[in-house]
Amino acid sequence: MDSILVTGNGPLNGDIPIAGAKNACLTLMPATLLSEEPLTLTNAPRLSDIRTMTLLLQSLGAEVTAMHEGKVLAMSSHALTSQRAEYDIVRKMRASILVLGPLLARFGYAEVSLPGGCAIGARPVDLHLKVMEALGAEMDLRDGYVHAKAPTGGLRGGAFEFPIVSVGATENALMAASLAKGTTVLKNAAREPEIVDLVECLRKMGAQIEGEGTPTITIQGVDRLGGATHRVVTDRIELGTYMLAPAICGGEVTCLGGRISLLQAFCEKLDAAGISVEETDKGLKVARKNGRVKAVDVVTEPFPGFPTDLQAQMMALMCTAEGTSVLEEKIFENRFMHAPELTRMGARIEVHGGHATVTGVERLKGAPVMATDLRASVSLILAGLAAEGETMVNRVYHLDRGYENVEEKLSALGARIERVKGQ
Repeated sequence: MDSILVTGNGPLNGDIPIAGAKNACLTLMPATLLSEEPLTLTNAPRLSDIRTMTLLLQSLGAEVTAMHEGKVLAMSSHALTSQRAEYDIVRKMRASILVLGPLLARFGYAEVSLPGGCAIGARPVDLHLKVMEALGAEMDLRDGYVHAKAPTGGLRGGAFEFPIVSVGATENALMAASLAKGTTVLKNAAREPEIVDLVECLRKMGAQIEGEGTPTITIQGVDRLGGATHRVVTDRIELGTYMLAPAICGGEVTCLGGRISLLQAFCEKLDAAGISVEETDKGLKVARKNGRVKAVDVVTEPFPGFPTDLQAQMMALMCTAEGTSVLEEKIFENRFMHAPELTRMGARIEVHGGHATVTGVERLKGAPVMATDLRASVSLILAGLAAEGETMVNRVYHLDRGYENVEEKLSALGARIERVKGQ
């Protein structure tokens, strides 16, 4: 199993390219199941999760071809052979549940294994099932699979109000409702840029959708969807992660293709902490304003609030900030598993339920640490960049699910970082 060796090496400087959004691409790929015509995605990230979704679609009979070094995905579902998403693939990634809505809408039936994924709480799929029921589907859970059946004549438009904001369930509902008969109104819908990106793609395919980016989305179902070519939106989580690199280490870094609108709440916290973020023609230029970073409190919330997927990385920054900060995690339980590992590096962190109190120290010290999930992996790398000595981050297979070429990208800024191959 591979590890990442990081040696603290002072300020980082230069430009860093930001990939297409993993979470957006994983949602856009199942949209191919809605149509017999080709769907082509450009600016696709080259990640293990994308390969997993590719295998899942291919297991259903879809054609998926990666071109231009994996940055272009050419897909076609004109001759699907199955509506059953098998456990052996689905267990590897929670986003696999996103084939449910498209299969159900187009074919009237779907069998999807209950998904697996990283260990950051229960993350149930009940809202995915309830919104399908609102569209007239019969849902049956047995033998570890969701058995979904549309009524005679296909799914019907309906109204559904999410009791809590759910990005994945909103995405599944959007795809299913696009082919449902009549009008569907989704209330308390997710507003993330990935939602807007999916709607833009579906609209290119012929869907009739209004209200994306707001809490109420209206979908007028159509009889069929066509093909399209769509560019995947910039990955705001990778963007925020690399914005934190010069914040933690010093220096000046431009994140190519970045926009403040993707991370408004996050940028506001950086400003309060003493980090300058300037939007330029190239992207976002990030640097410390002066001296030591100041402690700020953070509460994770659905978009447009502070992203839960940047909480671990923000904690790494707060470990050496001046003062005491409180990070409150309101999206997922069990998402402070990186805290004990940061403590091994000399951080002062106390966790009580959904709150973590971080008292900044002058300097972290390198240590062997273990990655517990995707975002924790990169938070430990960020901490290692500013620590004294060497930090060995173990179990980085999580990292490869969400970040492409981490070592190359950070090395180009002057970081001392290398991958150590497992035995």
